[in-house]
Amino acid sequence: MFSSLTVPSLPGRGAARLAAAALVSALAVAGVVNGAAPAAAAQDGSRGQGGATATIGGLKTHGTAVIHGDDGDQEVPAGLFEMSVEGGGMLQTYCVDIQNPTQKDAKYQETPWSGTSLGTNKDAGRVRWILQNSYPQVNDLAALAKKADVRALTEEEAAVGTQVAIWRYSDDTDVEAVDPQAERLADYLEKHARALAEPEASLTLDPPAVSGHPGERLGPVTVHTNADGATVTPPVAATATADDAVRVVDKKGIPVTEVTDGSQIFFDVPEDAEPGTAELSVQASTTVPVGRAFASESRSQTQILAGSSESTVAATATATWAAGGAIPALSAEKDCAEGALDITALNKGDEPFTFELLDAEYTIAPGETRTVPVPLPEDRAYDFTIRGPAGFAQRFTGVLDCRTRSAALTDTTHPLSEPAPTTPVTTPTPDPNLAETGSSNATPLIGGAAIGLVVIGGAVLLLLRGKQES
Repeated sequence: MFSSLTVPSLPGRGAARLAAAALVSALAVAGVVNGAAPAAAAQDGSRGQGGATATIGGLKTHGTAVIHGDDGDQEVPAGLFEMSVEGGGMLQTYCVDIQNPTQKDAKYQETPWSGTSLGTNKDAGRVRWILQNSYPQVNDLAALAKKADVRALTEEEAAVGTQVAIWRYSDDTDVEAVDPQAERLADYLEKHARALAEPEASLTLDPPAVSGHPGERLGPVTVHTNADGATVTPPVAATATADDAVRVVDKKGIPVTEVTDGSQIFFDVPEDAEPGTAELSVQASTTVPVGRAFASESRSQTQILAGSSESTVAATATATWAAGGAIPALSAEKDCAEGALDITALNKGDEPFTFELLDAEYTIAPGETRTVPVPLPEDRAYDFTIRGPAGFAQRFTGVLDCRTRSAALTDTTHPLSEPAPTTPVTTPTPDPNLAETGSSNATPLIGGAAIGLVVIGGAVLLLLRGKQES
């Protein structure tokens, strides 16, 4: 038996989302207070997606733009950000969330459009066209100036004009560049933009979690990458000479250390292995495709890739095995179209895998895969654990950031190049240190917040039951 944090289908989509948001918030807090079992592994919404992980370094080539709003005009910096890639490499990015500030030294993960505001934006493909047809992809500024019908363009003017054009499609906002040359470029790019498809990820493993019995090859896990080749790092125990080590092999059982796009790899688990889990990683060096989104778990504004050096990319996959019973494998992916975290549960055991979602019970037959959407509140941290048989436990943490903040302009909005305080779901008041440190000193308040949220969640649930019975 395992449990999750979501609601069954109930009449009234708005009411159901309200119940889900209240209950998930409450149980997320409870999960932080109680802690996870030792067997639990943390997983955020992007784990398993793979790709590049980078730390933002701020605006490097920029100028000034003006947002025209109902409350007046607001000047903001606009241009190219630089990000340093974990393991080596540099990225250049533009922002696609004009009113959301960047957080100092925020860490970003390469993310599918579906896990960001681009996933629900019909003009996302036009943003990619702008990236492909402007600075820095087009570094012949004289040629770019000629197309935009301006006398000349500096790097700063080209960056500002490109960012402004992107914002008009990504945020649907009234914004213009202060510099006339940059504004002409923005107008040209906006007018000529055409829809392009989302680029493929630099590196992913599919699926990111598998399960089965000892003595079997668990998988396959398929490698998808634009790199010429990638290196496989097996589970730690597999580097030893012990006979019970889990190996990474191909479909013929031959140990694998190097893979290419389309390669299929397996966890080779010894027949006498005790129930357990293992993780492998795949790493490559490549240029990340222009147009890939980068999202942060620290509520820092979403970025979209404009240029990449040769950079390190990586992805992981896990395996779970047991001699009998239900043997689950879990992975997660953010679904901004539905405002949910999709939990995919796989059962490669020889018994049904049964779990409850509030008052609804679900059963995954041996060999079956089921995806369970967990509705989550926007821009709030989530933290919960799903448990299964034989001590299985997996923890999911992250932030669902699916909408831009252009419609929520307030007097407290901070410049795009500066960090701003944010409110985590586990605290009743903002922590001014959170933006810079990525952590909160409000631990003593968590218990009280948990109690309050649980009460709210229970009240909403009772209200919905009453509506069903009436």
